[in-house]
Amino acid sequence: MEQPFSSSKVTVEYFDPHDVYKLLSPGLIPRLPLRDLNWQSHAGPVRSINTLHVELVPADQAGTVDRSSVLSPTPDSKAPGRGRGESTASSRDDGFSTAPIGGGRGTPTDNAGPPGAIRHSGPGITKERRHQIPGLRRTPYLKILFVRCDDNDAYKSTTRSEIREWIKANTHSLTPGKTASNAENHDAFEWLIVHVVIPNTVAATQPRSSGSKAADSSSEKTSALKWRTGSSTLLEKLRNDFNGTGKGAVDRVRQIRIGINDVPYDLLPRVVPAVPTGYQETEQDSENAWQDLIGKIKELILSSFDIRVTQYEEDIKDKDAQRGLPGWNFCTFFILKEGLARGFESVGLVEDALVGYDELSIGLDAIIKEQAISGSAEAHGGALLDYTEELKILAEQAASQIFSGSMEFEDEETVDLQTSKRVKDTDPFGAIPISSTKKPYRELILANNISLFDFRCYIFSRQVALLLRLGNAWSTREELLAKLKEQQDMAPRGVAPRAPPPKQASDESENLSQLAEICRRTLEFVPAVSMLIRKDILAALGLVKGGVGAGDDFQKIDPVLAEVIDNIVASFAFSVAQQILAQTSTKSLQIPAPMLATSGDSEHKSAIPEPKTMMHPARSSSIPLRQSIQRPPPSPVGFPGPGRKDSVGEYGMAQFLKTGLEELAATRAELYTLSRNVLEECGKRRGWTNGWAAVPIVGESTDLQEISLDDEPSSEAKPSTEVGSDLQASVAGVGNELLRTALDNKDDFYRLYETLTDKAMRHYSVAKYDHSVQATKADLAVLKFHLSEYKEAEYYFYNTIPFFGGCSWSLLELSMLVMYARCLKELGRQEDYVTKALRQLLTKAAAAERDRLQQKSKIRIGNGAGAQYPENSAISGFLADMLTVSATLEKEVKIPLTNFFGEVELDGPPTYDDDQDSFSLSLKLRSLLVDEFDAESVCLRISSPGFGGNKEIWVQAKGPVTIKPGRNKVPLQSYMLMPGNYEVDQIRIKSSNILLHFERELGQVVEKPFPVLQNPVVTLYQRTSSLDVRLSSSKDIRLDTNNMLEVEVMTGWNDITSAEVKIKSATGGLRLLMGDAVILDESAAKSKKAEGGTFTFGAITRDSSVKISFPFKMEQDVLHVAVKVEVTYSTDKGTFTFFKTSSVSIALALGVNVQDVFKHKALFSRFTVSTASPSPLRLYKSELIPSELFESHYGIPPSDPVAIFPKQPASLLYKITKKPGVTIGPNTKKTLYLKLWYSVLQDEIEDLLDKTLTKDLADTPLRQYSKLIVYKVLAWSQKRLTAYELEKCTLLGELSTSFLSDVNWATQFPGIGPTSSSSLKGEDSHQIAAQLAAFLRSWLLANPVLPLSVPNHDSSLISTILIPVDIPPITIVHTTDIVFQQPPLPINSNSTSTSLDDVQGHPTFIINQQLPATLRLKWTRIWDTVFPASPQRSEDLEFSYEINAPPDTWLVGGRRKGHFVIPAATTSNPTDQDGEKKSSTRESSTPQTEADIPLLLIPLREGYLPYPSVDIKQVKATAVSATASHSSSSSSSTSPTRNNEGQQAGGAVQQPQPQPQQPQGHYETDNKNLGEVVQVISDRARVTLSLDASGPAGGPLVLECERVGLEGEGGRVVA
Repeated sequence: MEQPFSSSKVTVEYFDPHDVYKLLSPGLIPRLPLRDLNWQSHAGPVRSINTLHVELVPADQAGTVDRSSVLSPTPDSKAPGRGRGESTASSRDDGFSTAPIGGGRGTPTDNAGPPGAIRHSGPGITKERRHQIPGLRRTPYLKILFVRCDDNDAYKSTTRSEIREWIKANTHSLTPGKTASNAENHDAFEWLIVHVVIPNTVAATQPRSSGSKAADSSSEKTSALKWRTGSSTLLEKLRNDFNGTGKGAVDRVRQIRIGINDVPYDLLPRVVPAVPTGYQETEQDSENAWQDLIGKIKELILSSFDIRVTQYEEDIKDKDAQRGLPGWNFCTFFILKEGLARGFESVGLVEDALVGYDELSIGLDAIIKEQAISGSAEAHGGALLDYTEELKILAEQAASQIFSGSMEFEDEETVDLQTSKRVKDTDPFGAIPISSTKKPYRELILANNISLFDFRCYIFSRQVALLLRLGNAWSTREELLAKLKEQQDMAPRGVAPRAPPPKQASDESENLSQLAEICRRTLEFVPAVSMLIRKDILAALGLVKGGVGAGDDFQKIDPVLAEVIDNIVASFAFSVAQQILAQTSTKSLQIPAPMLATSGDSEHKSAIPEPKTMMHPARSSSIPLRQSIQRPPPSPVGFPGPGRKDSVGEYGMAQFLKTGLEELAATRAELYTLSRNVLEECGKRRGWTNGWAAVPIVGESTDLQEISLDDEPSSEAKPSTEVGSDLQASVAGVGNELLRTALDNKDDFYRLYETLTDKAMRHYSVAKYDHSVQATKADLAVLKFHLSEYKEAEYYFYNTIPFFGGCSWSLLELSMLVMYARCLKELGRQEDYVTKALRQLLTKAAAAERDRLQQKSKIRIGNGAGAQYPENSAISGFLADMLTVSATLEKEVKIPLTNFFGEVELDGPPTYDDDQDSFSLSLKLRSLLVDEFDAESVCLRISSPGFGGNKEIWVQAKGPVTIKPGRNKVPLQSYMLMPGNYEVDQIRIKSSNILLHFERELGQVVEKPFPVLQNPVVTLYQRTSSLDVRLSSSKDIRLDTNNMLEVEVMTGWNDITSAEVKIKSATGGLRLLMGDAVILDESAAKSKKAEGGTFTFGAITRDSSVKISFPFKMEQDVLHVAVKVEVTYSTDKGTFTFFKTSSVSIALALGVNVQDVFKHKALFSRFTVSTASPSPLRLYKSELIPSELFESHYGIPPSDPVAIFPKQPASLLYKITKKPGVTIGPNTKKTLYLKLWYSVLQDEIEDLLDKTLTKDLADTPLRQYSKLIVYKVLAWSQKRLTAYELEKCTLLGELSTSFLSDVNWATQFPGIGPTSSSSLKGEDSHQIAAQLAAFLRSWLLANPVLPLSVPNHDSSLISTILIPVDIPPITIVHTTDIVFQQPPLPINSNSTSTSLDDVQGHPTFIINQQLPATLRLKWTRIWDTVFPASPQRSEDLEFSYEINAPPDTWLVGGRRKGHFVIPAATTSNPTDQDGEKKSSTRESSTPQTEADIPLLLIPLREGYLPYPSVDIKQVKATAVSATASHSSSSSSSTSPTRNNEGQQAGGAVQQPQPQPQQPQGHYETDNKNLGEVVQVISDRARVTLSLDASGPAGGPLVLECERVGLEGEGGRVVA
């Protein structure tokens, strides 16, 4: 992308004696401006110049014509309509025009010469005399000579001498060996020779150097011709002659070849050289030449610029060092330093130029300050003019205009008011008051003929111009584009350019930060210059002693003159602000749409346009709001929150994140505010106010009087009435057309005031200055209210009032609320009048009263003035008005209670009524309102976030209550009771249609400064004699049916006439089966049928109970369930409601595991009973109830209950046999039931504590707290009793109460209140809690140990559980047994004195002895109880067996693996006589179907060896059944007696087709040898040793060894 345009521009003077520039310009102009230049600063890092525009000036026009730049037009150049050669005396010297250099342009006769000769300045031509101050000169940085030389002969004859003459005439200061002076260094420049080669010339056939190869353009030639040896090209000759020979010589010669297509036909030479060299310029060579030329131009320009900067810096340093010497003049120093700044500006270093002007501005301030201190201007930088002539003339004319005639001043000059043209011409401001070309400022500064006002305006204008260029402002960019187009149009037509025109960015973005800096400086400049204008005019009229730079020693000012000065200052400030706003306007800053509406009057404009248009404003009588602006939805309070920001959609603006956007918007908004303030001050003098003076005051009145501090009487200081009336209507001195138009009449004044305020507000919104946005909205609101435009005022009040409330502007907010209320009342909006205006007004008034009370309670140190608060009289009456109007509204108006009340607290704990289940609370509250009112109802709600849902109780007053200002106490009562800890979460006070409410979250932390409910906790307990509900699980549990829950309602002291009990689930997933509910009471007949968990009862006497039992289901596994019970009952004292949510454990207290051991004829089941909790159990009795198919047998039961501990379960062994002769059918009951009688030790302990505490409290004043005490003690017992403590209690039979001794009982009973007639009435909750704690401590001391007896069998603590026991169906039970055969011969009796069989009966063998054995296999089907019978029952089943033994223990011989077949349980026999088939059932094996497999076992090591194990597995059915021969062989291998049966089985399953795989059954193996061992000993019975060393290797010698063996096989071994 192209770099943004800038005003960087240097002058390059070119000499074109051969008229070749027109051929060169098409290739040169598109390559300009210069880009990417780097200059090494003398006092800093390398400076980068992105773009440098070059002004190409022909030499013959350098001294007389005010030229326009070729590519770099200046923003302050002539108007486009002015001719190129036109020069006027008032041309604007802005630092970019070029002063005459060298000699002046002569006439054609004076410079006559041969065609093509180089014209230069001769001795007879008068040169321009250098100015003694270099800052005023504008000279070229580079001089270029365009030379055309077609051949060597022409070069030798004429061209070389002409170039030398040109160099001598124009570059004398750069002659080698000659040192340039300081003055010449200020005008330092470089020079360059460009050789332009025309096609069809000898020079065009030459290469650039003699060493270059010349390639023929023809593609047919393959060889290249070289340039002839010994000759040099024209380019080499030029370099040799003019580049110098020194070491630091600069190459100043370049060559550009013009293409044949780039030269017009009429200028193309017709003669072609006779001897072509074969050299042809390629396109790449041409481009390289152009790049070389551009690079050399950049290098030479930077070189001359560096020399100039160096010299300027040296001169400035010398001048600054002479500051203290006599005769030093600041104006001369200013011109010199400004020359350096303009030099920086010319090459694009605008930042450095701006720094220079900033330093000059500071220097001017310092000089003025020194002159004011010393009183001598000549001794400190030179004297400036005391006043500005234009300001003097303007003030005189304006003052005379006020009196409609002539006015004579001290200088006795007469001013004719009829000369209106003079007034206009002498107006120094106009539309653009700040401009560096408004006056010849530099000439005035050089001549010391400038005032301080003009001096500051000039410096500020230059700073603004530089900042506009840095900011790439639209005005600068558009002027540059216009100049660029103008100069490009000057290129010769018909000539094809060598390079395309540069692409200029059409939409370059501005640097918004720089534009914001302009606005910021303007805000500082306007106030300073405004004061300067006042001093300037007073000095011009001789009313200031010492001139403008003196102090504020003013003489008495005439009111007419004061009015004139104010008008002039206002006009200047307004004009400057509008000018800067126009110059900093940019499309990047998209301001939201204006909030002002259009008027329907076609004769007037809708709104005053942007200031830069300066159009006549007009105003309609009423300005409605824009219909597109929709009001946001009202908040619950009626206003948006204090922190609410204007939404983007409200203004229709988009979001921008560009750098500097918010800063620019903020500074422009300040300029709009400045303009509005100027307008406001002018309006005040005419009696036009913005409405703030008429705002109602609600603050405390202070009887203060204004006392004049003037020494003279006030009557003398007041002007006459006649003069005052003239001043109010005069606009004399106001030169700004927009401001003058606004001051013509009141309507235009308010129109412009509103427009400027709206523009400022919209700019503030973009800048995100929320405070300023709200402040401007408040100005618009007050203005609209002042103009009686209530609809628009209401809108602005609605949006801005919350902001002032959030910023602690209480009194201002109240004043605005009063106006807002009046707007709504005038508009007839009753609902908004109540909900938004009066509600907010009373809320803020109450907040002020609260703050006053807080400040009053604080301790003040000193006599500092306190804050002001609204008067009661100003607020009184609004409350009654609100109540009256609210009665006409359809909807209820809700207002937070804290808006009108403070210090809302509960007065002590609840108080309970005697002989009835009710309680009372007292509510204290302080009204912050100034008026009293009648509340129809006062109530509060207490809630508890307990399990089973929130519990809520409403407590309310019995009738209407009068609320007075100040403290109030309201008694509240409730007939609903739910024990537990509560928090007050709602308070409601209703009057008329107004509801004052307070709500808080449960568990919310209460902060101390919070004025409502410092202690919201309410504790409700259940008295001993009150109605109670108890939830428990059923004592008889059946695991195969739904369990039961029991709810018991105990009436206590209540004689109930009617009651309704509602039972609901309070646990997720709990389903109560109320259809199967049972009422376990004699009075159940009097009750109605239960409907949906609701039970209705008739009269129930006191101290009686009703129990309801009902089943339940659970959708998920939980340990506890909660049930909510609501009892609504009536007595002779009223209707009461009791709620209670109880939780009960439904987890089983014990766990039972069973282990089955199947035998051939019986099943042994071991039931392991363990506790499911840390609490031990007592098992009293057990019973396994038989079924139709099975019967059970048990041993002798224990006489005492069995204690079961977590780590010590109890085992119950039952023998189960099958009843003979029972046929299994579909209804045959096969399930057995295990019934257990048990009690839980934890329940025994809780029952013991309950009974003991209740008994001990029965005769004390604390008897009504027994339920509460028992509840707390049981809760701590569940926490403190560990498993160790429970085991200890079980073993010792007693309970130690030491685990309760360290509990801080005083903190366990918070908020306990007394009953109305108890002995504790009048005591607070802390005293009651202390008495309860004292009782528990004394009780613990009196009962360190409580005896824990075993409950009786009929005790309510004993529970039963019925567990179904299913016998698993087993298809086959195998029995294996390995039997050793008796030895054929007895063991040798001489070998040992004792029998080889030990006393335990273990068989004893000798190691490595061969032991014949037999493996016996039996089976049974009696445990296959599946109905209908499985398919495997009617099929033969094949099994495999395998004998396994450790290889280092047994050596097994015989058939270790094999298969055997069990025949089907049912077989078909041949038909009988009747023709029917008969079947026989085989339940168990017979000796014929059992297998005896011979084995040979050899023990391999000594010790007790277990029997080898036998594994039996079923052989799974294959895809194709085995053949009959395979089955026969398998059967014969296992049991020879079952060959026929095996053949039948094999034949039955033999099928040629694949069969599906049958389901596998369940099989058990009873290994009778499991747990049995044999003893294996060594074969040596006696060994005789010799103890001498005659053995091998010196060891003992074995003499004799007797072996253990069978009779006849023993022997002795003698060594």
